[in-house]
Amino acid sequence: MEFTSGAKWIKSVAVEPGLVPAADAASSMDYYDGSRVFTWLADLSGLPIDQVNFLITQFLALALAPLFRGSLHHERASAALRHGVALALGLFFGYFCFGAQAIHLAGLPAICYVVMRFQDPKIMQKAVLAVALFYLSCIHLHRQIYDYGSYTLDITGPLMVITQKVTSLAFSLHDGLTQKEEDLSGIRKYHALRKMPTVLEYFAYMFHFQALMAGPIIFYRDYIEFIHGRNFLTHSGTSIKVDNANYAEKEVVLEPSPLLAVIRKVVASLVYAILLTKFVSVFPIRIIKEPEFLELTAPSKMLFLMVATAVHRFKYYHAWLLADAICNASGLGFNGYEEDGSARWDLHSNIDVLGFECGLNLRDCIENWNKGTNCWLRLVVYDRVKKKATMWTYALSAFWHGFYPGYYLTFASGALFTFAARKVRRHVRPFFTTSMTLKAFYDLLTFWTTRVTMAYITFSFILLEFWPSVRCYLTMYLYLHVMAVLALIGLPRLLPQPQSTNKLNDQLLKMPKANGLKAE
Repeated sequence: MEFTSGAKWIKSVAVEPGLVPAADAASSMDYYDGSRVFTWLADLSGLPIDQVNFLITQFLALALAPLFRGSLHHERASAALRHGVALALGLFFGYFCFGAQAIHLAGLPAICYVVMRFQDPKIMQKAVLAVALFYLSCIHLHRQIYDYGSYTLDITGPLMVITQKVTSLAFSLHDGLTQKEEDLSGIRKYHALRKMPTVLEYFAYMFHFQALMAGPIIFYRDYIEFIHGRNFLTHSGTSIKVDNANYAEKEVVLEPSPLLAVIRKVVASLVYAILLTKFVSVFPIRIIKEPEFLELTAPSKMLFLMVATAVHRFKYYHAWLLADAICNASGLGFNGYEEDGSARWDLHSNIDVLGFECGLNLRDCIENWNKGTNCWLRLVVYDRVKKKATMWTYALSAFWHGFYPGYYLTFASGALFTFAARKVRRHVRPFFTTSMTLKAFYDLLTFWTTRVTMAYITFSFILLEFWPSVRCYLTMYLYLHVMAVLALIGLPRLLPQPQSTNKLNDQLLKMPKANGLKAE
C-alpha cells in the first residue's frame, strides 16, 4: 500500500533523539545564555543544557512550593515576606536559566510600571499594551534573526507570560479606576482593581517563581488573594466560625490539600515527557518539507499530520501540567468543590488534556487549550471590541506569539474555520437534534472532523515556515479551506437557520455545561 511505503520512508529519514542536527544544536547553544553548571548532567542524560536547566528549576520549584502552605503560610508569615520569597526565587530561576538575557524580564515590566503610574487611567491600558507588545516584538525579532527556527529555551517564553501579566493588570486598573462597578460584568468585573500595586507587590507578581518559567498566567487579583490567604474563601465560600480564648468570633477557612492533584499532574507530566522523547523522532515535523512526503496521497499526508501534531502537543502537556502542579503545591489554583465534595485545582490550569483531545468541535478544543491565554485575550480584546472581535482576538494572539510565518497561517486558518464552524452549528446541527441517535451521530462526525481540522491548521505553527506549509496545503488541494469557504457562503443559502427548535434541542441547549462552555 502507498501509505505503508510512505511510513517506511518516514522511518528512514527520522532523526535520532536530540531532535536537531549537531550543527544546528551548536548554533542554538551559542545563543543560549543560561547556566552551564550542570553540563555534566546534560552529557549524562543526552538532553540539551537548556532543557536540563528548565527541569532543574521546575522540580526545585515543586519542592519549594509547599513552603507557602507550611512555614510561609499566610497565618505564619507576613504578606511582605511571602512576596519577597516568591520574588527572590523567581529572580534566581530567571538568571539561572537565561543569564544576562534575564535583564529583559525586568526591563519590560519596569517600563510598563512607569507608564501605569504616570499615564491617565483612561488611556493607560492602551499605552501599556503598545509598550509591552513593542518590547516583546523586539525580542521575538532578535531571536528570529539570530536563532531562527530553534526550540532552544530562551526568554521569549517567560516574557510572553509577563506581557500577559502587565497588560491584564493595566486593563484591570483601567476598569477599576474609570468604570463604575455596575457598568462592568463578567471577568472584567471580577478582575477590576481600584488600587495601584506597590513596587513590591508589582514585581513579586511579575516574578513569582510558581509561574515564571512556563505559566500559567496568574491574574493579579488571584495572586494577591493567594498572598493574603483569601483565595480559598473566595472560590469555595466554605468557612466555619469558632470562639477563640477570648470568646470572640473568628472565621476559619477550610483549606483542602492539593497533594492528590499535584501527584496526578506530576505523573501525567512525566508520562508525556517519556512519550515525547520516544515518538518525536519517529514523527519529525520537518519531513513535511521533503519532496517524497509531498508525493504521498492526501489521506496519507493527513494521517501523518494528525499523528505528528499530536506527538508535538506532548511537549506542551509536559511543561504545562508540571507548572500547574507547582502552583497547586503552593496553594494556587483552588477552584471550589465538585458535587462529590472533592476539591478542584484547575483555576489557573493551562490545559485540559481530555477536554482538548476529546473535543466535539473546534470551539471545545480552543477553550481547553492554553486556557490562561484564552482568558487573557477575552479580558483585553474580545470583551472590549464591538466589531470583528474574533478577528482582532486571533490577530493579537498571532502578534503575541511572534513573527514566524507559520504562526500567521495557523491563526488565519483558525479564524476562517471558527467562522465556518459557527455556520455549520447554526445551519446544520438543528437537523441532528431531533433524536438522541442523530445527535450521537453528529457528535461522532464532528469529533473526527475536529481531529482532522486541528492537524490541518496547526502543522504550520510547528513547522514555522511559509512556503513549505503552503506547498503542503497545495498538494492537498486546500480541500478543508475550500470546504470552509463553501460553508460560509453556501450554508446560509442552502440551509436557512431554523426559526425554532424542537423540544430535544431546547433541552440540549439548556443543559448545564460541565466544562464551562457556552452555547453559540
